[in-house]
Amino acid sequence: MSLSRIATALGLSVTTVSRALGGYRDVAEATRQRVEAEAQRIGYRANATARRLQGGRSDAVGVVLPTGPGQLGEPFYLRLVAAIGPRLAQAGLDLIVSSAYPGADELALYRQFVENRRVDAMIVARTRLEDPRVRYLVDAGLPFVTHGRTRAGGHASVDIDGTAAFRTATERLIDFGHRRIGFIGAPLDYGFGFFRERGWREVLAEAGLAPGPSRFAEPSEENGFRLATEIIAASEPPSAILCATDRLALGAIHALGHAGLKAGSDVSIIGYDNAPVSAYIATPLTSFDPDIDGAAGRLLDLLLAQLSGESGSDMAELRPATLVPRQSDGPAPSQNGQDKSRRRSREETTHDTETRDPV
Repeated sequence: MSLSRIATALGLSVTTVSRALGGYRDVAEATRQRVEAEAQRIGYRANATARRLQGGRSDAVGVVLPTGPGQLGEPFYLRLVAAIGPRLAQAGLDLIVSSAYPGADELALYRQFVENRRVDAMIVARTRLEDPRVRYLVDAGLPFVTHGRTRAGGHASVDIDGTAAFRTATERLIDFGHRRIGFIGAPLDYGFGFFRERGWREVLAEAGLAPGPSRFAEPSEENGFRLATEIIAASEPPSAILCATDRLALGAIHALGHAGLKAGSDVSIIGYDNAPVSAYIATPLTSFDPDIDGAAGRLLDLLLAQLSGESGSDMAELRPATLVPRQSDGPAPSQNGQDKSRRRSREETTHDTETRDPV
């Protein structure tokens, strides 16, 4: 009705008015200006959905979080999505967030987004070294950017230099006098898991030190607790443990407390992500800040460049993480003090076992 009203007022056809408001180039500039002025005078707003259908665009960017459906509680993902959303809105784009289990379910959701034309571009979270999602998007010709790197490369990506961060962390612990440094990491087929583990291993080799005990699992507090419990119960436990994420580190700190040990004095712990909770636990966690806001800004820059017609094949950016020192790491304990702490832990564990009610 508003289109008809504008057409009647200006003596134009409804088709001409529609094409003028839709930005079609076959409408004279003077006519377009008249139409826009009248539309503004009467407060007309074009139907966004119809405009998108006409232009073959969705004006939306999709991100599929590799978690179980409805499980959006990963702190890193929430912070990344919260940083990306407002920036996309400023660019006139919507953000569609969904989740799926990694693997076949996840790839099926990518196909649904792309083949049903629900999105104009995708953000790929938590890349794998060999990533079928990336191969699919390249073949589909859809603009995309990954948060993280793949082994093949050749696509738009923004990543944080995990190798450099964990080199810094390992060097810091060696400077503190630690000689047996363990590692709790994410699976090595994840890009971030691979690169962070490499930094730890490289520095130990350069220093002539053998790698301490290492364990790998999906990054969660539960797994951090479980794996740290295994490591500190070993016959030659480490005096320090690097954790690939803060979630793993928080679980590891809890495992130390459960064993009668204290992070930062008995065993040093360093994490990664600088999650907000890390600063407020009983022993604040030394961590690395990956500058999520800055990374989100660059992800959007690379997406917009591709939506404007640029190729993403050479758009790869590697950004630094910043060490945030707190109280969970420090000088290596003296051997006598360390032996005393281990002995106390074993005695308490034995006592708990002896007094536990039989099942």
